[in-house]
Amino acid sequence: MSKEDVEFIGKQVKDMYGTYIGKVIGTITDIDGSVQTVGVDCGSEGLKQVPFEQLVVQGQYVIFIPRWRLDAQRLLREKGLTLRRIRALIDIVSENDDMKEDAELIHEKYKTKLLTLEETEKKIKEKLEQRLADLDNQLKSIRMLRFDAKLQNKSNEISDAKYESVKTHTVEIIEHIEHEKAEIVNIQRRINDLSVETMERTESPKQDVHSAAVSYLGKVETPSSQPKTPVSTGVAVDNNIPPTSTPKPVAIGADGDEEPQDSDWLKRISSS
Repeated sequence: MSKEDVEFIGKQVKDMYGTYIGKVIGTITDIDGSVQTVGVDCGSEGLKQVPFEQLVVQGQYVIFIPRWRLDAQRLLREKGLTLRRIRALIDIVSENDDMKEDAELIHEKYKTKLLTLEETEKKIKEKLEQRLADLDNQLKSIRMLRFDAKLQNKSNEISDAKYESVKTHTVEIIEHIEHEKAEIVNIQRRINDLSVETMERTESPKQDVHSAAVSYLGKVETPSSQPKTPVSTGVAVDNNIPPTSTPKPVAIGADGDEEPQDSDWLKRISSS
């Protein structure tokens, strides 16, 4: 265990959205000295053993990263890279047909990888939906508490100052929840974008890598598929009709590269 790992013992723990979680009171290490879990005192909820990879030191605090975010970032990174590899493979074969036979073997490897990632994606989507449901329930509870405080204030059970204090704290919590919900929705969109591109790849006819490129990257017109010039039959032909342009390959989006707003500690997690 490095000196840096030891120094966060005693620091307060907050989640990514600013909510206080507890305080680090110790660690459990493996036989080689590496940290496995971190003990966090969560008050009435007791001592929780948090996986070390979900904690990052950020100034005076230790930031807790939810598991769903780590899993989703890993999925986006791996799936985005796999799709880029498939597209690069297709480009190589389209430039050199002599490499088609060798490329087909590599192509099957990445197709298998996509199938494995599909199972992982399904589980992550379920986690994200469950987390959204949990956050919605929290919002209902918080708004009920705030409304009841207003009711108590109107009935002269609590002072205006106490009501304002309740309102201030509940607004802060609501902002944290809305922030997390927005991030989950963004992650879901990025995962769905990759799913659409995966579907375009896996539903193509399984002939060879070059024919797969037709459905993977949009229909690619070859010289043999170009329409022949019609024979003149006496009917005037409009020569001003612009030629049909070949669709450009669809760029892979949502592959984990679009987070310039991430802080340094988050980039470290994304690259792990």
